[in-house]
Amino acid sequence: MIKSVPTTPYLDQKPGTSGLRKKVPVFQQPNYAENFIQSIFDSLEGYQGKCLVIGGDGRYYNREVIQKAVKMAAANGFGKVMVGKGGILSTPAASHIIRKYKAFGGIILSASHNPGGPTEDFGIKYNINNGGPAPEKITDAIYARSKTIDSYKIADFADVNLDRIGKDELPGGTILSVIDPVEDYAALMEELFDFGAIRNLISLGFRIAFDGMSAVTGPYAKEIFENRLGAPSGSVRNFMPLPDFGGHHPDPNPVHCKELFDEMMGDDAPDFGAASDGDGDRNLIIGRGIFVTPSDSLAILAANANLAPGYSGGLAGIARSMPTSGAADRVAEKRGIGMYETPTGWKFFGNLLDAGMATICGEESSGTGSSHVREKDGLWAVLLWLNILAVRGESVADIVTQHWQTYGRNYYSRHDYEGLDTDAANGLVDNLRSQLSTLPGESFGNLKVEKADDFAYHDPIDKSVSEHQGIRVLFEGGSRVVFRLSGTGTSGATLRVYIERYEPDSTRHNIETQEALADLIAAAESIASIRERTGRDAPTVIT
Repeated sequence: MIKSVPTTPYLDQKPGTSGLRKKVPVFQQPNYAENFIQSIFDSLEGYQGKCLVIGGDGRYYNREVIQKAVKMAAANGFGKVMVGKGGILSTPAASHIIRKYKAFGGIILSASHNPGGPTEDFGIKYNINNGGPAPEKITDAIYARSKTIDSYKIADFADVNLDRIGKDELPGGTILSVIDPVEDYAALMEELFDFGAIRNLISLGFRIAFDGMSAVTGPYAKEIFENRLGAPSGSVRNFMPLPDFGGHHPDPNPVHCKELFDEMMGDDAPDFGAASDGDGDRNLIIGRGIFVTPSDSLAILAANANLAPGYSGGLAGIARSMPTSGAADRVAEKRGIGMYETPTGWKFFGNLLDAGMATICGEESSGTGSSHVREKDGLWAVLLWLNILAVRGESVADIVTQHWQTYGRNYYSRHDYEGLDTDAANGLVDNLRSQLSTLPGESFGNLKVEKADDFAYHDPIDKSVSEHQGIRVLFEGGSRVVFRLSGTGTSGATLRVYIERYEPDSTRHNIETQEALADLIAAAESIASIRERTGRDAPTVIT
């Protein structure tokens, strides 16, 4: 029943920040997906007879690749394959399933917050047995294998039924288990959070508006918020996962969730607005009349996590990606707990979480999570916010402003320049690197550069080193600008510019963000010559 199919390598299968992401037509090339999946299996050892979890966010081409992956897993000797019904598993739910059922690992089919559809984005990534994304030593091995692969193994049987929950023995003996994608995850959330307190808050008239963005968290949110917590029907909108996400960009930010954002800024706004992205690992938090930046959200959740049953014993530490603002650092300092700064990419948090050194982690790109899984988790962040709101009995705006009064405010913004010419983007970064030794001491208006470097991370657990993770320009007084090329896109290059100013004076906490950062934005342009080198007069997106 097993076929060995001759193939030739594709030389563009280098995984990015979180797996291999390309346009759907690229993945539809002959043997393209098969080559990468076989390269994953060829880079692993000791999986014969073990369990593999497979699922995705339901985007276009999800079902087709799941069928390939199931047959290839059977041919390569996995003893069991667990798949979410309909091929659906949010990324955090997949991480939980891997951990709960002690699977060898998992294949997650997603391009996260990127658009879906016949000509849009698709992705494949491998997660290891702790439920987290494969570390660089494994992704490097996968890439190396993909450049030399000459055949792949696949079992020759009919497509499996992904829409019937239950177990079947496949030809050859591998067990296929199709599971409810929501049940285990929802049960975990009930263990971590005080659902009774949240139910009581909602019963008193507290209104929630959650946008599933026609993506994977819709069914999870419908079950948790409406069925288990008692939110009125309609509180969860756009809850049916669609292959093209309804033609929208499933990135939970004020730009792509404009309808929800405008509603929350209106006169009759709900009390709490939230959204999650394509694969369920990112979140958007908006209170009535106030958008909570992801960096502030991380800090506020860390400062109040003890109000939830799952974190009542306090936090071991906090970890954040380097471009994320330093707001969480001030919480860690005041609480006397560890604070860790890592490169962008959730895989870098895994060692800290496994070692018990960190409990809560976050990235400025709307990703927040904890030690409950090894992925960022959009619904987890929303539920922790609701738990905090239920216990404190205050509004989102009150909680945010009180946090600033206690810890100071980190004005923060990210400017994205998307779809840049790759050579131009690389040239811009190379030019920045060439200035690192001369920038310290230079002044830009009233700003004086204190330090400039190319961030490198030295993992305290496995002692690995990850270099070239972003150019940092630090100014006297604690302000900074960070330049980084994103690893999550599928075409061209995306330059991300992160701008941050710390303001301890509470009388200056209500300045409009771009105004508060205006001199830093001008300094970033002067240092990087963005306009000259990219031809762009303005960012594509400002968040």
